[in-house]
Amino acid sequence: MAENVGFYTDTTVCIGCKACQVACHQWNDLPSPDGKLRPLPVLSGDSYDNTATLSDTNWRHVKFIEQFSADANRNQARWLMMSDVCKHCVNAPCLEVCPTGALLRTEFDTVYINEPACNGCRDCISACPFGVIHMSTIPGKNVAQKCTFCYDRLKQGLTPACAQACPTQSIRFGPVKDLRRQAKERVDQLHQQGEAGAYLYGADDSILGGLNAFYLLVDKPEVYGLPSAPKLPSRSVPLSSFWAILAALMTALGALFAFRDRTRPGPEVSPASPLPPRSNSPGAAPVQPEPPPHTSEQTP
Repeated sequence: MAENVGFYTDTTVCIGCKACQVACHQWNDLPSPDGKLRPLPVLSGDSYDNTATLSDTNWRHVKFIEQFSADANRNQARWLMMSDVCKHCVNAPCLEVCPTGALLRTEFDTVYINEPACNGCRDCISACPFGVIHMSTIPGKNVAQKCTFCYDRLKQGLTPACAQACPTQSIRFGPVKDLRRQAKERVDQLHQQGEAGAYLYGADDSILGGLNAFYLLVDKPEVYGLPSAPKLPSRSVPLSSFWAILAALMTALGALFAFRDRTRPGPEVSPASPLPPRSNSPGAAPVQPEPPPHTSEQTP
């Protein structure tokens, strides 16, 4: 039986070289965003980041996060860098919503897209809280795309291309239990060195049951573009169902009361004295009612 494997990314030693992105592109033969192969990407204009975000053709993306002090001279500055990728969640929202079974869990506990089974419904895109999955922009290829965790390499006992290329070992690959132990030791080391803000994101089961690609961070998750408390879509079903049922009951009660008001008999009206007949002839004099018959008492 295959062992559960994952990524541990230590952002404190990432130098932003993007070797992981290049290795991912090369191994998976990913094209540029316009579907054509070209030697150099177009610069994004956002800092030194030329890809800006994860996409259907960027399954790895190194984030450049610049932090400067508020003074005009920017006397204090810090760059945070993080190689972002699919988290291969233990409780993956994309797996939960896929209607065709195109998203599946491999024997290595990674999440993989079986492209022939994908119908392009985009449910997985809206369910993913990390913005990892994108639809292919290649003409005629209407399927979801994301990191495969180099499944083809895993089956041959090889390290994923991104981790193999990382020069600083910011991206580490191995059994998840071993990676968690290494990450905890690294956090303790950073605390001893004065980096009190160092912590692990996704290493335990508090985030979607645990992330098989987890991170060591030194700032809030939102700074890195990560949600602090992502949830499974099914967790919202009970509350949504309650409000839907309550709304349906209130609507039914309103309709019932409205129906009862319409069918309720009105107040009884005492019969009025008969009106005299009216003439249909124009200009005719009104018809006077006949006087009641006079009855006289007869004397014996």
